[in-house]
Amino acid sequence: MLKCASFFAGVGGIDIGFESTGFFKTIYANEIDAYPAQTFEHNFDIKVDCRDIHDVKTSEIPDFDVMLAGFPCQAFSIAGLRKGFEDEKGRGILFFELVRIFKEKQPQIIFLENVKNLVSHDNGNTFKVILKELHAQNYHVKHAVLNAMSYGNIPQNRERIYIVAFKDTDKFNKFEFPEPIELSSKLSDIIDFNTKMPEKYYYTAGKFKGDIYEKLVDAIDDDNAVYQWRRRYVRKNKSGVVPTLTANQGEGGHNVCIIKTKHGIRKMTPHECFNTQGFPKDFILPSNMSDARLYKQAGNSVCVSVISRIAEQIKKTYE
Repeated sequence: MLKCASFFAGVGGIDIGFESTGFFKTIYANEIDAYPAQTFEHNFDIKVDCRDIHDVKTSEIPDFDVMLAGFPCQAFSIAGLRKGFEDEKGRGILFFELVRIFKEKQPQIIFLENVKNLVSHDNGNTFKVILKELHAQNYHVKHAVLNAMSYGNIPQNRERIYIVAFKDTDKFNKFEFPEPIELSSKLSDIIDFNTKMPEKYYYTAGKFKGDIYEKLVDAIDDDNAVYQWRRRYVRKNKSGVVPTLTANQGEGGHNVCIIKTKHGIRKMTPHECFNTQGFPKDFILPSNMSDARLYKQAGNSVCVSVISRIAEQIKKTYE
């Protein structure tokens, strides 16, 4: 079994994907935000290191075989300002903290996940720097942009780049990203259209400022589709899947995924958003945490079933 160290670990989506193979075990996790760290600890038997990664000495991290990192992507995202390494909040340059750690620890494998825009950001220069740092430490790198609905059997339109770097040339040569699979899971597999949910999730007349409710009633005509409130108008996802979940969908109503049920028009619940990311049905969400925080955690996370399929492919290189 290979030991994993997880950085920018969030709620542990990458870790669940890797551990589902039975071949990987997370022994260390670092996450500066105490709220996702709390969710992580509800689902794993390790204590999360909540220090700023800048303050974590390499000597304080236990030795590990695999580095896992969904490093902060707002700086590279289409939804963000695309500032990359120049992001004034320092989110882009956090990648170099990973470099500091893998230079010293020299793990067998490095697994990175980010927004697909990482490849084209700054005319490809950002991605070149990332590859250069990996190559400088004699890692052999493969990468691919995969969509959750084509590679994870999850009805969500979510494209992400996955980067897998190997020290060992033979394992690098053996590794292939998974093949696309048919999308057989339906919206009803991840969204409960039948059960009455708590009142707070429903849109009703006079509940919100302005004419949001009236616009929703006018626009939502399909009870097997997902809609989004886009500040001034309603957008229907015409491909029959959930649009890309975002971190800000719990804040102020923008980007929230909305459905029509027999009990009325409502938001998707936090649990349904985690289902949409392929998390196991028994994944525990802390009961003392606000929905806004849970929506953010779901949107910031990864598609677990895609990660799991990639991890299975990495496992095969050891067989």
